[in-house]
This record gives sequence, C-alpha cells and structure tokens, in this order.
Amino acid sequence: MKILLVSSYLPYPLYSGGHIRLYNLLQELSKNNEITLVCEARKDQTASDIEVVKKLVKELHVFPRKKQWSLETITKTGISENAFLITGHNLPEMKALVTRLLIKEAFDVIHVETSYVLQNVPKTNIPIILTEHNLEYKVYEKYVNAAPFIIRPILRIDVKKLKKQEEIYWKQVSFVVAVSEHEKNSIAQFTNKVGVVPNGVDIHAFKLKKYKDTGNHKQVLFIGDFRWIQNRDTAVYILEHIWPKIIQKIPSATLRIVGKNIPDALIRLHNKSSVIFSKNTNENTQDIFSGANMLLSPIRVGGGTQYKILEAMAVGTPVVTNTLGSVGLLVSHNKNILIGNTTEELANLTAEVLESNALAMKIGVNSRKLIEKEYSWKTIAKSLEQIYKNVRL
Repeated sequence: MKILLVSSYLPYPLYSGGHIRLYNLLQELSKNNEITLVCEARKDQTASDIEVVKKLVKELHVFPRKKQWSLETITKTGISENAFLITGHNLPEMKALVTRLLIKEAFDVIHVETSYVLQNVPKTNIPIILTEHNLEYKVYEKYVNAAPFIIRPILRIDVKKLKKQEEIYWKQVSFVVAVSEHEKNSIAQFTNKVGVVPNGVDIHAFKLKKYKDTGNHKQVLFIGDFRWIQNRDTAVYILEHIWPKIIQKIPSATLRIVGKNIPDALIRLHNKSSVIFSKNTNENTQDIFSGANMLLSPIRVGGGTQYKILEAMAVGTPVVTNTLGSVGLLVSHNKNILIGNTTEELANLTAEVLESNALAMKIGVNSRKLIEKEYSWKTIAKSLEQIYKNVRL
C-alpha cells in the first residue's frame, strides 16, 4: 500500500512513548508498504535525527515546529474558536505540501498521528486513519487544576474548546485508532469507527533478565520523562502516599526514581536516604529494569499504554500498578502483573513481591511470555495494516 503519514512529531530520538511507537511502526510497516512521512520537528532535533528517519520511509518532509508559548499563538487562540494546542500546530505550509502530494500521488490511506495536525490535511476522498495517544483535553484538565486560581477560568474555556474540536475530528475521519480500551470507550461515544492498536515492545532489544537473590537490598523503580505531567504526578503520589507505607513494612528497601528532567524541587522535597534520584542518566534502559526488583507505576492522569510497564514486563521485572495503569493490556492480576487501587493495596503488593523471590519470578517470567505473544512490534504493525485494508473496502 501507499501510505501518506502526517505526524505532529519527528519520531527520533526515542525520548517519548509517541516517538517509540511511531519509529517502530515505521520500521515494520515499511517492509511491505511505501510510506511518505510529513511531520514537524523540534528545534533540538538535528539533521542526523532526520537522516535516521529518512532511512525508514520512501519520502520525508519536515517542517519546523512553531513555538507553542508565543504571543502570536496566545493572541490567535484568544480571538478564535481554536484551542491553544490546535492553534500551535496550524501550519499552512504543511497543508499546502500535503495538498500537492495528494495531487501528485495515488495514496491508498492517510494516517494522521494526533488530532491536532489533522487540520493540515485537506478534504479528500482517501480514507483517513487518526491515531490518538491520549485524550488531550483530559491531560490538559490536570494542568488547569494545578494552575494559579486566578487564571483557571480562562484555561477551562480552552479545555472545553479542545474537547469540542477533538470530538469533531473523531467524527470526520474514516477510523480512529486508540492505544487502549480507556480511550476507545470515550471516543466510542462519538463514533463507532474506533478500535485499539496497543503499544508494543522491541522484544529483541529487551531481553529476559537473570533472576538472583538480592538479599536485603531490594530496589523499587519508577522511571519516566518528567516533562510529562503524568510522570510528575505519579512520582509525587508514590513519594508522598505509597512509599512511607512500604518503608514501614520493609525498612531496608530503596526507591529509585530515574528519568529526564526530574524537577530539582521534587528532589529537595523528598531527599530521604531511602530514595535515590537518577536524573538524566545515560544508563541502558535494559540495565535499569534488570537492576530493579520491581517497577511501581500507578497512574492517575491521562491514558494510553505505559511503555515503562511493557518494557519492564519484557525484561521480566515484576510490575505493580493500578487499574488505570493496566487498562487495555491483556494482563491478569497475580499471573503476569499485580494490580492495586488504594495506597494500602499498592504498598502491600510491593512488599509481597519484594519479600517473595518465587512470586517475583512467577510474575516476571509470565509477563515476558505475554509480551512475546501479544506485544511485539511485528504483531502490532499487522493489526494496523488490517485497519488500513478494512477502511479501503
């Protein structure tokens, strides 16, 4: 098939879940399809990064990403019906190029990554598949709730605008791809043309670790990029509400928080001997997961599928999460994952897996088997290709 893929980001380097997903899908899809990629790139993405992606596609067109927080974007948002996020990704030059490509080439499908760049695709009879990684308005609601009280009313107006526009986009396209059942169920209120294509793991890059008895040296891991509010929220939730309960049960345990852009304020507020912060480490991700006894990763904001959970499972590191963290995954509590929803439940499950090597090995080995069966990128790409074929019928 000939695929025109329009994305809000250049998928390299692999510094976010969206980048990991699109990069790996391009690798798999390009084996049997001809892909033209049109995307935005941030200022810190280099010519070398562009060359890496260029090797995956037939044709690549890159546009500089506009500065989101600018007077121009804020002013345009204030005087229009468009939400702030939509305004920031309005690129007439990109739309003009996409229009020319549609005239020049006979594409079978158009794949759009994230709803806020759909505005840069002109009306066409070619089927459009829209992938939503999150419900963006839900994520922005969390920002609003944390904002200074005086500006919340203005921000809430913008969230309402974004919600309305997302719902319109879902109705316009031929099919919406969600990455978990959580998003699918919300989108299904507005269109029945919606399905799930979950995130995946490079099962060759992530290998099952060797299990060993670490004695009293038990390490609990949380990992993430702290630019994202979901990760900041989870880290605070663990530090303030769950970790004190775990330490009471297992005083010798340590909590390791690994990630880019960990706020200095977070480190200062939680500078305890039992907590280790690894900020902007260059360690191999496989080694980070292998060195931990378990991953603790409950989430309360947003949706999608957490890559950290899939990657930990691929390595065979037991995962303790909550229902929202596991939603959409084909997991079973106490078989290949451990699920709790209160702070007490999460602390108890963490203590159980730290105290029982047999339980840790059972959960870890079973989780690796599940990843190999259901979550390799080859399997995920086949699901997406089937959707491409279905919308053309």
